[in-house]
Amino acid sequence: MERERRIFVTRPIAQPALRRLAQAARVELWDDDLPPAHDELLRALARADAVLSTVSDRLDAGTIAALPHLVAISNLAVGVDNIDLEAATRAGIAVGHTPGVLTETTADLAFALMMAVARRVVEADQFVKAGKWRTWTPRLMLGRDVWGATLGIIGWGAIGQAVARRAAGFGMRVLYVSRKTAEEIATGPSAPQRVDLARLLAESDFISLHVPLTEATRHMIGAPELAAMKQTAIIVNTARGSVIDHAALTAALQKGRIAGAGLDVTETEPISHDDVLLKLPCVVITPHIGSASVATRLRMAELAVDNLLDVFAGRIPRCCANPNVKLRSLQTS
Repeated sequence: MERERRIFVTRPIAQPALRRLAQAARVELWDDDLPPAHDELLRALARADAVLSTVSDRLDAGTIAALPHLVAISNLAVGVDNIDLEAATRAGIAVGHTPGVLTETTADLAFALMMAVARRVVEADQFVKAGKWRTWTPRLMLGRDVWGATLGIIGWGAIGQAVARRAAGFGMRVLYVSRKTAEEIATGPSAPQRVDLARLLAESDFISLHVPLTEATRHMIGAPELAAMKQTAIIVNTARGSVIDHAALTAALQKGRIAGAGLDVTETEPISHDDVLLKLPCVVITPHIGSASVATRLRMAELAVDNLLDVFAGRIPRCCANPNVKLRSLQTS
C-alpha cells in the first residue's frame, strides 16, 4: 500500500487552495504569520515529501542536503532567491513558483508608491491626522507631477511592462533597461524606448525596479547609480530589497541627492523600527504587499498547489524554476 504523501505548508494560505491540497496529501500547516524558526522548519521537513514555502523561508544548500526525502518545493512567489536552485536541482527536487498571476497587482502597487511619494500622500495624511491642517494655502504639501514625466523601468519583464502600460495613461515617456532581447510593446514616437542604464538614470524623473535578485543584480543601485540620478528623481522598488544598497540609498536621501523613495521591499525584512528611512518624510515603505490582493493571493495559492500536485503525478511543475531537474523518486513506504 502506497504511503500517504506529506506536505508542510509554512504559512496560512487561501483556504480553497489549502482544502484542495488536503484532498491529495496529509498537510501540516504552520498556522502563524511569522515564519517557523529554521530548526522548526528542518524538523517539519524531515518527514515531508514536499513544502509549500514563502519568500521568508530559507532553503539553502545545507537545508536541502538534510532532506533526503523531499521531492518538491513550491514557492508562493515569483522570485526564488530564498532557495538554492543549484542544490535543489542536484538533489532532484523540483522548484515551483508563481509567475504571471501577480503581475498586474504588483504593477498597481508600484504605481501607487510612485504616486504616493510624488504627491506626498502619506505625509499629507499624517499632517491632517495630527491636527496641523489650518487652511488651504498655495505652499502646502507641494509635490511633483507624474503626468508627462519620464519613467525609467529597470527590468523589462511582465511586471515592468505592466507598469509601462499604466504610465501610458499618464502621458509618461518610458525608458527601459533589459538584460534580455526585448521587443517594444508599442510603436511610434511615444513607444517605450530601450536605453542603457546610464541614460536611464540621467533622464528619468521616476525609476521603478523590476529585476530578480541574483548576484548580478544585488546592489545594482548603489552610490554611483544614485549619484547619477536627477536630484528631483524618485525611486520605487517592488522587486527585492537587496537590489538597492540600503546604506547608499539612506545617505542619498539624507543628503537630498535624490528626492524620494517608495519601497515595498527592504534589504532586511522587516525593516528595523529605528531605521533612519522610517524618519524621512520623502520615503514611503509598505510591508512587502506587492501581490497582496484577495484575488491574486488566491491565484498564487492555487498555482502553488498545482505545482505540487504535478510532481506527485510524476510531472515537472507547470511553473518550474529549474525545469531541467531530474525528479527524485517519491518515497513509497
